[in-house]
Amino acid sequence: MLETLFAYPILSEEPPALLPENVISFEQAPLASRFPGSPMKSDLLDKASEIVSDPLVLVNLVSQRVRQLNSGRSPLIAIRPSMGVSDIALTEIIEGKIKLIQRESP
Repeated sequence: MLETLFAYPILSEEPPALLPENVISFEQAPLASRFPGSPMKSDLLDKASEIVSDPLVLVNLVSQRVRQLNSGRSPLIAIRPSMGVSDIALTEIIEGKIKLIQRESP
């Protein structure tokens, strides 16, 4: 009787078969953007950092504007085909088209 209480099942050497509902594809659809271009340019980032000194605030400001541009908002500047969405957002900040408004705390 002791043998049946402590008997462990023998594990198979073969991995379990994957069912279709268990398989996750690693392929993702490419991001659809109306503004194809290269990644963000560092010179634009340096210039924008002079205007918005806090890096966390700058990242949030750029990411919010990138979301707006990707959802259909029009750029506030003249764009070139080589500009990516983040380049457009940074250039808008540099040219003063987008400004950070400080809210008063209650």
